[in-house]
Amino acid sequence: MRVVKIGGRAQGDPRLAAALCQAWNDWPNGVCVVHGGGDEISSMQRALGREAAFVGGRRVTSRSDLDILRMVLSGVVNKRLVNNLVAAGIPAVGVSGEDDALIGAELIDAASLGFAGRPIAINVQLLRTLMDAGYMPVISPVAYDATSGEGGALNVNGDDAAAAIAVSLKAEELLLIADVEGVRDAQGDLLSFVSIESSRDLIASGTAAGGMAAKLESAHAALLAGVDRVRICDLTGLVDSERGTFVTQSQGVVS
Repeated sequence: MRVVKIGGRAQGDPRLAAALCQAWNDWPNGVCVVHGGGDEISSMQRALGREAAFVGGRRVTSRSDLDILRMVLSGVVNKRLVNNLVAAGIPAVGVSGEDDALIGAELIDAASLGFAGRPIAINVQLLRTLMDAGYMPVISPVAYDATSGEGGALNVNGDDAAAAIAVSLKAEELLLIADVEGVRDAQGDLLSFVSIESSRDLIASGTAAGGMAAKLESAHAALLAGVDRVRICDLTGLVDSERGTFVTQSQGVVS
């Protein structure tokens, strides 16, 4: 099976539902989707007189921002995406990371990122139940606070959530779908393959920054925890298995 993270901008592509429908039919072991929605969250923050802030590609999240995240990600974005997929003939079911503690998370750094978390536990049984029944889970990465003792929500970066889910499901491949073809080097050339070591250099030099740096860090986490293939690509990568940039543990071609 495959885990697919779909960025907010890629969700606006009119080809998305058809591409996911083809992937659903081509991948008999199942598909699990995690979505973002950062631009819409930022728009809602601005509408409410707030400014979005990021550190290392991850959103700074205040306590009052959590309800905005729930409303935008688990409400509008999740249900709109599910509706589009159902209309395309996919048996999609939308869930939040808060549902039955699907994504259990802990604070990363309250001082710099506020209520932003990293995944520490995935409720695999819930995902398996849905997938074994023939459904495509579509997941909003608003997580359950697993360490405070009081519950509550944490904002988890969608790439981090997808990586953790791919590891827990022992996925064949993790696809991080963005609005760019893949990772580019300092000269702007598209890379077909990039190792963990080389991509760390790209991050350190600032060549890969913001959201791309976060994607690469999530790819590293997935690979080091046992996921065989990680690819960063645009929407066409859903139907073209060689498109995009393969992130690998070492230099060379992936199997």
